Amino acid sequence: MFRVFQNQESLSTFRDLFADALLCFLAVLLAAASLELAPRGHAFDFAALLTMPNVLMPAASFALVMALLYSFVGLYRHTHLSALSVVGRLGVAFLLGGYFIYLALKAVDYQGHPAQLVGYALLYVSAGLVLVRGTAWGVRRAMGARRVLIVGSAGEAANVLEGLGAPGSRAYRRVVGVYPTSVKPGSESVLKGMRMFDRNTELEQVVRRHNISEIIVAAREQRGGIVPMDQLLACRIRGVRIMDFAGFYEQVKAEVPIDSLKGSWLVYGDGFVQGRARRAAKRAFDIVTSAALLLLASPLMLLTAIAIKLDSRGPVIYRQERVGLGGQTFMCLKFRSMGTDAEKDGVAVWATKNDARVTRVGAFIRKTRIDELPQLISVLKGEMSMVGPRPERPSFVKQLKEQIPFYDLRHSIKPGVTGWAQVRYSYGASVEDARRKHQFDLYYVKNNSLFLDLLVLIETVTVVLFREGAH
Repeated sequence: MFRVFQNQESLSTFRDLFADALLCFLAVLLAAASLELAPRGHAFDFAALLTMPNVLMPAASFALVMALLYSFVGLYRHTHLSALSVVGRLGVAFLLGGYFIYLALKAVDYQGHPAQLVGYALLYVSAGLVLVRGTAWGVRRAMGARRVLIVGSAGEAANVLEGLGAPGSRAYRRVVGVYPTSVKPGSESVLKGMRMFDRNTELEQVVRRHNISEIIVAAREQRGGIVPMDQLLACRIRGVRIMDFAGFYEQVKAEVPIDSLKGSWLVYGDGFVQGRARRAAKRAFDIVTSAALLLLASPLMLLTAIAIKLDSRGPVIYRQERVGLGGQTFMCLKFRSMGTDAEKDGVAVWATKNDARVTRVGAFIRKTRIDELPQLISVLKGEMSMVGPRPERPSFVKQLKEQIPFYDLRHSIKPGVTGWAQVRYSYGASVEDARRKHQFDLYYVKNNSLFLDLLVLIETVTVVLFREGAH
């Protein structure tokens, strides 16, 4: 049976989304209690509120709309946002959400003062956000940071330290030091003064003496006694959490590191669930969403077709062979964004961020991703999915399979109109960029779920609105 929350990313986002929706729902009830019940002497009698459908339905609608607005403005994306940016995005959500609940109250013929109730509700939401976030921060401070020991070589330990500073790292950790599996010249400079423990000291003794609660094993090779497995087992029995580098990287950065990845980790690890129920759910999700988006976007698609015709000579729709499920090729449809002679010599060329071959209309539709809309037809046909790895051209796939480990795994599911790599990685047009994007694609292939699909679609809206991520 498929799981709705296949990964920590989906679960943590849903938890935040549910908590914020509940807060918005309660804020409307508190506002109604303050304005309607308190003057009558009922104070905050929630039982009485539940008998007021003219308040209950707008409150539920407000909670749903605000949760979506928070998502669309990027408040659940694990990126560094300044305080000013957060306040600005919250302001946009409050403005739109407040207007929505005002209309909802008018629609149900609310007998009170809708504008006043909206003002109170937004005030309670603001106070609730400060209270909830502040309490969560205080609890984390009171519990203290998890004391982490890194076991491994200097290079991999440096990668772990970099990962702990990533925006997606939600866990509250403090690195105590590094227990080296090997010491090479220059290790101190790579680790920037991080404490290095003596390899001759028993690992269990270091853990006990420094009250370590978590060990991250950052070593490419763990055989031949390089990693003290017997000591790690002793620490594990003592209750110390042990994570390997791949599992740690997947948790904090939402990608799978291919450089240190072994086939055994893919074979024996969790994920890669492609059962019949999951495929059926994904297909139903694709049909409903693609049909709805085609219906909504049809006027925009018509205007885009006219603009392309007026801007340059050539066909409106550009058809290009791409590699899909199981390595089978199909014709990918896009609105033409380049001149008809973009590849007149017949050689496939990587598209670049400021590609000179792009037309004036093409530059706009590429930035806004309007050029991808015809692929919704491919989704309805079953050649593509709404969410999945972006399909590549056969010549590029042949090249990348030779240079990137496990590259063929991306073809175990249908390619997508949008994908995890597109919302989590900046624009790139090289083999190295393809390598990094493949790590995000592997994360999606391993952890794909219904909620992760929804999360990607929501973050795609954020990417387009705020020009984050990539095309």
